[in-house]
Amino acid sequence: MSTAQTDINPSMLSADEQRSAGRQLTIAMIALGLFVLGLLWTWLMPHQLGVGQLLLGSAAILVAIPVVRSGWYSLRYPDLHGITDLLIALAMMGAWATGDLMTAVLLPVIMIFGHVLEERSVIGSQEAITALGRLTRSRARLLDSEGNITEVENTKLRPGDRVEIRAGDRVPADGRVLEGQASLDTAPITGESVPLEVSTGMEVFGGAINLDGLLRIEVTRTGNESTLGKVISLMQSAERSKPPITRLLERYAGQYLVLVLLIAAVTWFITNNAQAMLAVLVAACPCALALAAPATAIAGIAVAARHGILIRGSAFLEELADTTSLVVDKTGTLTFGTLRLHEIRLQPQVERDVVVSLASSLGAASSHPISRALAGLMTSDQHLPLHEVRERHGMGIVAHTEHGEAALGRPELFETIGITAPLPPSHDGPIAGLAFKGQFLAWLLLSDTIRPEAAMALAELRTLGLNRQLLLTGDRQSVAQSLAKEVGIANVRAQAFPEDKLNCVNDESQHGFRPMVVGDGINDSLALKAGVVGVAMGKGGSDIALASADIVLIGSDLRRLGTCIRLSRRCRHILNINVIIGLGWTLAIVAAAAFGLLGAAGAMIAAILHNLSTLLVLANAGRLLRFQEALPKLKPAHSSY
Repeated sequence: MSTAQTDINPSMLSADEQRSAGRQLTIAMIALGLFVLGLLWTWLMPHQLGVGQLLLGSAAILVAIPVVRSGWYSLRYPDLHGITDLLIALAMMGAWATGDLMTAVLLPVIMIFGHVLEERSVIGSQEAITALGRLTRSRARLLDSEGNITEVENTKLRPGDRVEIRAGDRVPADGRVLEGQASLDTAPITGESVPLEVSTGMEVFGGAINLDGLLRIEVTRTGNESTLGKVISLMQSAERSKPPITRLLERYAGQYLVLVLLIAAVTWFITNNAQAMLAVLVAACPCALALAAPATAIAGIAVAARHGILIRGSAFLEELADTTSLVVDKTGTLTFGTLRLHEIRLQPQVERDVVVSLASSLGAASSHPISRALAGLMTSDQHLPLHEVRERHGMGIVAHTEHGEAALGRPELFETIGITAPLPPSHDGPIAGLAFKGQFLAWLLLSDTIRPEAAMALAELRTLGLNRQLLLTGDRQSVAQSLAKEVGIANVRAQAFPEDKLNCVNDESQHGFRPMVVGDGINDSLALKAGVVGVAMGKGGSDIALASADIVLIGSDLRRLGTCIRLSRRCRHILNINVIIGLGWTLAIVAAAAFGLLGAAGAMIAAILHNLSTLLVLANAGRLLRFQEALPKLKPAHSSY
């Protein structure tokens, strides 16, 4: 039996609803005590039957209060659980009308205990949310402008604050590393079991644990805007959604109630057996059927969150199982979206270490994306001291070192400063030249690096049936073709604007495919919405893309696309079994009750069998919690230069 305030998902109880359920359990315990006392009084003192009947009547009245209240609430706000409330209320009033006080007491008591058991047994995504919520509450070591440290609650932090994180401390908020190097345990947020090595300039997630080292970070996002805050918000939103099958069942809830009442009336008319009629009403309670989809969806969403996958609603979890094609963005999705040094073309007699040291030092003196990429080749304390730094707008940078003048920039820069440079090599990406003391040293070839897991992730999706794969990017055709060949994609659409991406996704759907769209940028938001399922890269993805997506990969690991598909198909298999259990078991009990096969205590036996079917559904959904992802192992990373 569901409470008056309980929604489809019995694990999602607010504090008021939990208190209401607790009150119902207390009432049921008191009523059961009065019932037992009444039976004992009748047995021990048969000459005082009136006292025994009074005790039984008091128990029946006491337990009738929540039952009638729930039934009345269900008339105003009908759903599948509401049908159970109404049927139990009708069965109880029928027992009252026939003078069967034993059934009038035990029937609602059994159902209340069954409902409490459902709440304790149902898959605990609420517990997962509570556990995540605990990660958002911690202490932070706040640094002021003079370097003094004050311990404050992390809820008081604001973007721009600087905090210190010691080994063993929890990162209090999302931020950017200003100083230090450490290993972070990010498993609670990204699901990644391998510690993340972070250093100056890298982003960190609130809730991660500093395993070693000392970090100083600048806070960038707090509260609900932080990554962990969004995790909790999405999980809560996903819990409140109703799967399509649940909405379908609720559409015919009224007709189902009328059908049950007709069957009960016919049973009573033919058998003249009140117990058989009451048993039909109880047996027809569709709790198991109503829980089939939500219990499965809650388990799937909780398991996905455990693996660093945020699913906004159970409908998207179901849609994933039917996807037949993949439409994927390039920059920031298949690639990291940041420039990295790809290759160094040295001139004869030039040492590589000299080039790396000069390029990194000159790069640190400029904010240009190419310069920033080269600056990271060495740590800041290894950079050479520079003097008279002059940045040539749009061309590069020139500066003096203690041994002579150095220049870093585009090929045009060297013409303007009178240095002879060889022809730049052919390369689908930015190129920078380096000169020192009037001598050209090397060409530095940069590119947007492909994610190491990209090729194996797409290959895994092909084994799962997504053989149709389309690379959709705003980049040049040559760059797109080169990357597509490396990751195994045959279909490429380059130089695509947001409207072009939207049209491509719509074309996929019109040709009979069910596309899963994966992207990270603002220009992907329209396409993400148009796909059957939109998946956004959580790490570095734009806020608009995250808002447009149905699923978010927190750690941006493409291998988890395969995890999404496998989990979705596993959920569908579990859901089908649950629907069979819920529907088949209910029909079997109704048939047994209608033909009088449940005996003299038919209503109470039907109630027990009803609760058993509910527990079977919950136990079957619980099998999802054993789901484990099998991520393909990455090959050790190696430098291309």
